[in-house]
Amino acid sequence: MSDPWLEEIGRRLRRSAALLAVLGLWSAPARAQERPSFVTYNHQMEEPGNLEVGVNPVFGTQRGDGSFLGSWLELEYGVKGWWTMEVYLDGQATRGQGSAFTGFRWENRWRPLMLEHKVNPVLYLEYASVNEADKTMREVVGHDVEAEHAEPLAHTREEHEHELEAKLILSSNVMGWNVAHNWIAEKNLAKGAWEFGYAVAATRPFTLAATSRRCTLCAENFSGGVEVYGGLGDTDSFGFRDTSHYLAPFVAWSLPGGTTLRLSPTFGLNGNSHRFLLRFGIAREVPVGRGGR
Repeated sequence: MSDPWLEEIGRRLRRSAALLAVLGLWSAPARAQERPSFVTYNHQMEEPGNLEVGVNPVFGTQRGDGSFLGSWLELEYGVKGWWTMEVYLDGQATRGQGSAFTGFRWENRWRPLMLEHKVNPVLYLEYASVNEADKTMREVVGHDVEAEHAEPLAHTREEHEHELEAKLILSSNVMGWNVAHNWIAEKNLAKGAWEFGYAVAATRPFTLAATSRRCTLCAENFSGGVEVYGGLGDTDSFGFRDTSHYLAPFVAWSLPGGTTLRLSPTFGLNGNSHRFLLRFGIAREVPVGRGGR
C-alpha cells in the first residue's frame, strides 16, 4: 500500500519540475546567478532585468514527531545592478499531519559599493507574513530549536506572525574562494524581543580555469563549500544558551542555459538541533526586461 504522505511530496515535486521545465522552454539562454549556499548570502546580485525562479525543498528528521518537507518557491528579480528583490511562497508537509501553505516573504538586498573591494557589504531587509507551521528554515535565529517543529500542524497553522528581518552581509573574494558572513536580526512586529543569528560560508569553484568549449560536466560548472549557521539568542538572553547550530557542506551545478542545481546535507551540532536536514534546489533564470545600472 502506498504512503499518502510520500505521494503528496511526489506531486509537489512534479508540479515544481513542470513549472521550471516550461520556463526553460520559454526563456532564452542566461547565465545562472544562484549562490551555491542555501542560508548564507554573499555579495552576488541578480543580473538587472533577469527573473530567477527556484524551488528549494528541505527534508528534515524530527525526534518526537514525523519527518517533514518544507519548501519555498522563490521569484528573484534584478531591479538594478545594486538592487535585487525577491518574493518567497512557503509551504510544508509533515508526516501524519498533512500539508499547509505557511505564508510569504518579501526580500530586498542593496549593494552600496558596486566596485569589487576587499570586503563587499550588502544590506538586507525582509518582511514576512507567515504562520508558526513554517519549516523552511531559511535561517536560524534566537532560540529556534528542534522541539518547536514538533508542535502539531493543526495548532501552529493558526498562529500567524508578521516579522521584520535585517541582515548585514559581508563578503570577500580571496584566492579563488568567496568567504561570506551574515549578521541576522529578526523581530516579531506584534510582540517579543529582537532575535539574533549568524551564518558563515566559504565557497569555491571546482576549477578557476574555464574551457573554450560549451560543456555540461566540466569542472568549471561546479562549485562547493561549507556553511555554518545558528542562533545567538535575543535581547533578553544573548549568546549560545538554548540555541541550535548546523554544519552544511554544499555543492552546486550550473548547467548551460541558466539552470542551477544545488544539494546540501546538513548536520545538527548540538542537542537542540535537528540531527539531519537535506536541502536541494533547482533554479532557472528568465530574461524578462532590460534592467539598468
